[in-house]
Amino acid sequence: MKFMTGLLGLLPCLFSALFAPLCATEIRVQDIAALTTAIAAAQPGDSIVMADGTWPDLNVNLEVEGTPEAPIVLRAETPGQVVLSGQSSIQIGGRHLVVEGLYFKDGVAGERVIAFRGASKKEASHCRVTGCAIVDYNAALPSKKTTHWMSLYGTDNRVDHCYFKGKNDAGPIFTVWVGDGPNRHRIDHNYFAGRPPLGRNGGETLRVGTSQVSMTNSRTTVESNFFEHCDGETEIISNKSCENIYRHNAFADCQGTLTLRHGDRCTVEGNWFFGNNRAETGGIRIIGEDHRVYNNYLSGLTGSGFKAALSLVAGIPDSPDNGYFQVKNAVVAFNTIIGCRHNLVIGAGHGSRDRTLPPLDCTFASNVIVATDNPAVELESEPLNAKWLGNVVSGQPGVQGESGVTVLDPLLAKDADGLWRPGPATPLLDEAEGNFPFVAQDIDGQPRGETPDIGCDEHSSAPILRHPPNRENTGPDWMRHNSKTDSQE
Repeated sequence: MKFMTGLLGLLPCLFSALFAPLCATEIRVQDIAALTTAIAAAQPGDSIVMADGTWPDLNVNLEVEGTPEAPIVLRAETPGQVVLSGQSSIQIGGRHLVVEGLYFKDGVAGERVIAFRGASKKEASHCRVTGCAIVDYNAALPSKKTTHWMSLYGTDNRVDHCYFKGKNDAGPIFTVWVGDGPNRHRIDHNYFAGRPPLGRNGGETLRVGTSQVSMTNSRTTVESNFFEHCDGETEIISNKSCENIYRHNAFADCQGTLTLRHGDRCTVEGNWFFGNNRAETGGIRIIGEDHRVYNNYLSGLTGSGFKAALSLVAGIPDSPDNGYFQVKNAVVAFNTIIGCRHNLVIGAGHGSRDRTLPPLDCTFASNVIVATDNPAVELESEPLNAKWLGNVVSGQPGVQGESGVTVLDPLLAKDADGLWRPGPATPLLDEAEGNFPFVAQDIDGQPRGETPDIGCDEHSSAPILRHPPNRENTGPDWMRHNSKTDSQE
């Protein structure tokens, strides 16, 4: 009898759990009071739909609980037509929540515009912001205040197909705050545009971690994003944590670098860097231990030193958290550098600010460098115990007596997509050296095979699966196709 009574008592709970998505509702709200009420009453599977129009000084606190099968969604009635102006912000603190299609413009940023942490400091997990835009959300007057347009806390969250343009004050556009353990966030298919020079430190476009937590594993993945005219400071992306992945992103006309500033064991794979001969454009900067940098395409970059196409920075003995740790065990392989003013710089910054430790135990394998103005390799300090395998350079090599560096015209040809690829008579085919099982594909997503080619591009009849991200395949769909919204120019 007691068993039956207990079972009957559980039936409403079981029924609610099983059929919650079927009972989900769509709640349309037209003002702040209705929105607040709808959020307080939201159940798994509900969609709260904000009416088109301008919502000034709206501060949303979305602290509710969805489920994997039935997330709670806060979305625009028409994507891009719900405008949050003034000092508007959204705080997300819960699980399985989605914010979609909102447009922040004509406003003034507070400390944060969108934060994956609620007013109670509850952090988000398995939440998503998608198809949103933040444009010119700056202080009315120049200010030393630090703002963060997007603050990513918690774990397993995603920000995708969003647009960020015009941040001109201190603080990164996008910050990943790393806690005690892995975050496992995904940042993908976003368009970052028009970050003007700040003139001092603190003008990053994207920062993952801080110096204080830089030895913590974040395991954030940043992929398939487009960065254009991101000139805030030397670090476009500032990595300050461990085991992050940066892959399949494109950087166009950016006066800075993807910088592995602090932290170890990160991967920089299959990215495109287009300098277009614009002044001070840069590529990839390496600091720390056990990084893998491979399959990247770097062209037309004009920066030097820390802004070279690819630089390994000299380290500081007993470096503090915010200093420069020695580069150790880096693998730099299968990259293509073409038409850059400074190509591969080893020991960048040696002798300044106590930087005296050269890179140690690094491997340079199957890279192709077409050098023009300067040697293919510039040694600001001699690397210790470096391994050179199957590299091909044209022009001045810059290193002497290395059997793994061959001076040879790679005979690249410009393809219909504007990229330089191995031509029909290239000597790069099947000539890669060394064993790198993690390099299973080329930059296009084509298989490498048993005898890979030198450089980022494998000569293959297989379909090309990846193309450089650009204005047409990143950011919100509504911004690309709706003439009522601001141009992305």
